[in-house]
Amino acid sequence: MEMITLSKVVGLAAVDAVNPCALAVLALMLMAIMSYSKSRKKILLSGLSFTLAIFVGYMIYGVLLVKVFQIVQIITSIRLILYKILGGIAIILGLLQLKDSIKYKPGGFMTEMPISWRPKAKKLISNATGPKSSFFVGIFVTLFLLPCTMGPYLIMAGIMSFFELLKVFPWLILYNIIFVLPMIIITLLVYAGLSNIKDIKKWRDEKIRLIHFIESFILLGIGLAMFMGWV
Repeated sequence: MEMITLSKVVGLAAVDAVNPCALAVLALMLMAIMSYSKSRKKILLSGLSFTLAIFVGYMIYGVLLVKVFQIVQIITSIRLILYKILGGIAIILGLLQLKDSIKYKPGGFMTEMPISWRPKAKKLISNATGPKSSFFVGIFVTLFLLPCTMGPYLIMAGIMSFFELLKVFPWLILYNIIFVLPMIIITLLVYAGLSNIKDIKKWRDEKIRLIHFIESFILLGIGLAMFMGWV
Protein backbone atom coordinates (compact mmCIF):
# COMPACT_ATOMS: atom_id res chain seq x y z
CA MET A 1 0.00 0.00 0.00
CA GLU A 2 1.42 3.39 -1.05
CA MET A 3 1.21 5.38 2.16
CA ILE A 4 2.91 8.61 1.12
CA THR A 5 0.49 10.78 -0.85
CA LEU A 6 0.52 14.43 -1.85
CA SER A 7 -2.71 15.06 0.06
CA LYS A 8 -1.23 13.73 3.31
CA VAL A 9 1.98 15.72 2.98
CA VAL A 10 0.21 18.95 2.02
CA GLY A 11 -2.52 18.47 4.65
CA LEU A 12 -0.18 17.80 7.56
CA ALA A 13 2.27 20.50 6.45
CA ALA A 14 -0.59 23.01 6.16
CA VAL A 15 -1.55 22.31 9.79
CA ASP A 16 2.01 23.09 10.85
CA ALA A 17 2.25 26.10 8.53
CA VAL A 18 -0.67 27.97 10.10
CA ASN A 19 0.24 26.98 13.64
CA PRO A 20 -0.36 30.00 15.91
CA CYS A 21 2.88 29.67 17.86
CA ALA A 22 5.04 29.47 14.72
CA LEU A 23 3.47 32.69 13.41
CA ALA A 24 3.82 34.34 16.83
CA VAL A 25 7.53 33.50 17.01
CA LEU A 26 8.16 35.03 13.57
CA ALA A 27 6.26 38.15 14.62
CA LEU A 28 8.40 38.51 17.73
CA MET A 29 11.57 38.07 15.69
CA LEU A 30 10.58 40.73 13.15
CA MET A 31 9.63 43.13 15.94
CA ALA A 32 13.04 42.55 17.53
CA ILE A 33 14.79 43.33 14.23
CA MET A 34 12.68 46.45 13.68
CA SER A 35 13.61 47.74 17.13
CA TYR A 36 17.27 47.70 16.08
CA SER A 37 16.93 48.83 12.50
CA LYS A 38 14.36 50.44 10.20
CA SER A 39 16.19 49.19 7.11
CA ARG A 40 13.75 47.17 5.01
CA LYS A 41 16.62 45.26 3.43
CA LYS A 42 17.89 44.20 6.84
CA ILE A 43 14.39 43.18 7.91
CA LEU A 44 14.00 41.12 4.71
CA LEU A 45 17.36 39.36 5.05
CA SER A 46 16.85 38.74 8.77
CA GLY A 47 13.38 37.32 8.24
CA LEU A 48 14.55 35.03 5.44
CA SER A 49 17.61 33.98 7.45
CA PHE A 50 15.42 33.12 10.43
CA THR A 51 13.07 31.15 8.17
CA LEU A 52 15.99 29.29 6.61
CA ALA A 53 17.17 28.28 10.08
CA ILE A 54 13.71 26.91 10.90
CA PHE A 55 13.74 24.98 7.61
CA VAL A 56 17.20 23.50 8.24
CA GLY A 57 16.37 22.61 11.84
CA TYR A 58 13.16 20.84 10.91
CA MET A 59 14.83 18.95 8.06
CA ILE A 60 17.30 17.57 10.58
CA TYR A 61 14.51 16.66 13.00
CA GLY A 62 12.61 15.00 10.17
CA VAL A 63 15.51 12.76 9.18
CA LEU A 64 16.11 11.79 12.81
CA LEU A 65 12.42 10.99 13.39
CA VAL A 66 12.23 8.85 10.24
CA LYS A 67 15.30 6.88 11.34
CA VAL A 68 13.87 6.36 14.84
CA PHE A 69 10.61 5.02 13.41
CA GLN A 70 12.55 2.74 11.05
CA ILE A 71 14.51 1.30 13.98
CA VAL A 72 11.27 0.72 15.91
CA GLN A 73 9.81 -1.15 12.94
CA ILE A 74 12.90 -3.37 12.61
CA ILE A 75 12.80 -4.26 16.31
CA THR A 76 9.08 -4.84 16.71
CA SER A 77 7.76 -5.54 13.18
CA ILE A 78 4.61 -3.46 13.72
CA ARG A 79 4.27 -1.85 10.28
CA LEU A 80 0.45 -1.91 9.95
CA ILE A 81 -0.16 -1.41 13.66
CA LEU A 82 2.13 1.63 13.61
CA TYR A 83 0.11 3.09 10.73
CA LYS A 84 -3.08 2.83 12.78
CA ILE A 85 -1.32 4.26 15.83
CA LEU A 86 -0.26 7.28 13.77
CA GLY A 87 -3.85 7.68 12.60
CA GLY A 88 -4.98 7.57 16.24
CA ILE A 89 -2.42 10.24 17.18
CA ALA A 90 -3.73 12.47 14.38
CA ILE A 91 -7.28 12.05 15.70
CA ILE A 92 -6.19 12.95 19.25
CA LEU A 93 -4.33 16.02 18.00
CA GLY A 94 -7.37 16.98 15.96
CA LEU A 95 -9.58 16.76 19.04
CA LEU A 96 -7.12 18.92 21.00
CA GLN A 97 -7.23 21.52 18.24
CA LEU A 98 -11.04 21.32 18.20
CA LYS A 99 -11.07 21.90 21.96
CA ASP A 100 -8.98 25.04 21.50
CA SER A 101 -11.30 26.29 18.77
CA ILE A 102 -14.31 25.94 21.09
CA LYS A 103 -12.80 26.95 24.42
CA TYR A 104 -9.52 28.70 23.74
CA LYS A 105 -6.84 28.94 26.38
CA PRO A 106 -3.30 30.14 25.54
CA GLY A 107 -0.59 27.49 25.80
CA GLY A 108 -2.81 24.52 24.99
CA PHE A 109 -1.18 21.09 25.33
CA MET A 110 0.38 20.01 22.00
CA THR A 111 -1.28 22.93 20.20
CA GLU A 112 0.69 25.97 21.37
CA MET A 113 3.96 26.83 23.05
CA PRO A 114 3.70 26.29 26.84
CA ILE A 115 3.17 29.56 28.72
CA SER A 116 6.19 28.87 30.95
CA TRP A 117 8.46 28.69 27.87
CA ARG A 118 7.36 32.00 26.34
CA PRO A 119 9.51 34.43 28.42
CA LYS A 120 12.62 32.36 27.60
CA ALA A 121 11.75 32.22 23.90
CA LYS A 122 11.08 35.97 23.83
CA LYS A 123 14.41 36.68 25.54
CA LEU A 124 16.22 34.47 23.04
CA ILE A 125 14.48 36.09 20.07
CA SER A 126 15.42 39.57 21.34
CA ASN A 127 19.04 38.69 20.49
CA ALA A 128 18.19 38.75 16.77
CA THR A 129 19.76 41.98 15.49
CA GLY A 130 20.60 41.04 11.90
CA PRO A 131 20.68 38.19 9.34
CA LYS A 132 23.50 36.23 11.00
CA SER A 133 22.15 36.41 14.53
CA SER A 134 18.63 35.69 13.23
CA PHE A 135 19.84 32.42 11.72
CA PHE A 136 21.44 31.20 14.95
CA VAL A 137 18.45 32.36 16.99
CA GLY A 138 16.19 30.48 14.56
CA ILE A 139 18.10 27.24 15.10
CA PHE A 140 17.62 27.47 18.87
CA VAL A 141 14.01 28.62 18.56
CA THR A 142 13.07 25.37 16.81
CA LEU A 143 13.42 23.68 20.21
CA PHE A 144 10.75 25.99 21.65
CA LEU A 145 8.46 25.29 18.70
CA LEU A 146 8.61 21.51 19.07
CA PRO A 147 5.76 21.10 21.61
CA CYS A 148 3.24 22.90 19.39
CA THR A 149 4.43 21.89 15.90
CA MET A 150 5.83 18.39 16.31
CA GLY A 151 2.49 16.52 16.27
CA PRO A 152 1.78 16.64 12.51
CA TYR A 153 5.50 16.24 11.75
CA LEU A 154 5.65 13.15 13.97
CA ILE A 155 2.78 11.61 12.02
CA MET A 156 4.41 12.47 8.68
CA ALA A 157 7.76 11.03 9.79
CA GLY A 158 6.04 7.83 10.87
CA ILE A 159 4.40 7.46 7.46
CA MET A 160 7.68 8.19 5.68
CA SER A 161 9.53 5.61 7.78
CA PHE A 162 7.92 2.83 5.74
CA PHE A 163 10.20 3.78 2.84
CA GLU A 164 13.91 4.29 2.19
CA LEU A 165 15.30 7.66 3.29
CA LEU A 166 16.35 8.65 -0.25
CA LYS A 167 12.75 8.21 -1.42
CA VAL A 168 11.23 10.26 1.38
CA PHE A 169 13.81 13.07 1.32
CA PRO A 170 11.97 15.03 -1.43
CA TRP A 171 8.75 14.69 0.61
CA LEU A 172 10.53 16.08 3.66
CA ILE A 173 11.71 19.04 1.58
CA LEU A 174 8.18 19.65 0.28
CA TYR A 175 6.71 19.40 3.79
CA ASN A 176 9.12 21.93 5.21
CA ILE A 177 8.76 24.34 2.28
CA ILE A 178 5.02 24.42 2.98
CA PHE A 179 5.73 24.74 6.71
CA VAL A 180 7.87 27.88 6.32
CA LEU A 181 5.87 29.40 3.44
CA PRO A 182 3.72 31.66 5.70
CA MET A 183 6.93 32.93 7.32
CA ILE A 184 8.31 33.85 3.90
CA ILE A 185 5.05 35.53 2.85
CA ILE A 186 4.83 37.55 6.08
CA THR A 187 8.47 38.65 5.76
CA LEU A 188 7.88 39.77 2.15
CA LEU A 189 4.69 41.64 3.10
CA VAL A 190 6.49 43.53 5.86
CA TYR A 191 9.46 44.24 3.57
CA ALA A 192 7.19 45.58 0.81
CA GLY A 193 5.32 47.76 3.27
CA LEU A 194 2.03 46.07 2.40
CA SER A 195 1.48 45.16 6.04
CA ASN A 196 3.07 45.76 9.40
CA ILE A 197 3.86 43.19 12.01
CA LYS A 198 1.38 44.60 14.53
CA ASP A 199 -1.48 44.12 12.05
CA ILE A 200 -0.36 40.55 11.38
CA LYS A 201 -0.15 39.81 15.09
CA LYS A 202 -3.60 41.35 15.60
CA TRP A 203 -5.04 39.22 12.78
CA ARG A 204 -3.49 36.11 14.30
CA ASP A 205 -5.00 36.89 17.70
CA GLU A 206 -8.45 37.59 16.22
CA LYS A 207 -8.51 34.45 14.06
CA ILE A 208 -6.86 32.05 16.49
CA ARG A 209 -10.04 30.03 17.12
CA LEU A 210 -10.61 29.70 13.37
CA ILE A 211 -7.00 28.61 12.87
CA HIS A 212 -7.40 25.89 15.49
CA PHE A 213 -10.68 24.77 13.88
CA ILE A 214 -9.08 24.45 10.43
CA GLU A 215 -6.20 22.48 11.94
CA SER A 216 -8.64 20.18 13.75
CA PHE A 217 -10.64 19.56 10.54
CA ILE A 218 -7.52 18.55 8.59
CA LEU A 219 -6.06 16.38 11.36
CA LEU A 220 -9.34 14.58 12.08
CA GLY A 221 -9.85 13.90 8.38
CA ILE A 222 -6.35 12.50 7.85
CA GLY A 223 -6.37 10.59 11.14
CA LEU A 224 -9.74 8.93 10.54
CA ALA A 225 -8.76 7.97 6.98
CA MET A 226 -5.50 6.41 8.21
CA PHE A 227 -7.06 4.62 11.17
CA MET A 228 -9.85 3.13 9.05
CA GLY A 229 -7.44 2.14 6.29
CA TRP A 230 -9.12 4.30 3.64
CA VAL A 231 -5.78 5.68 2.48
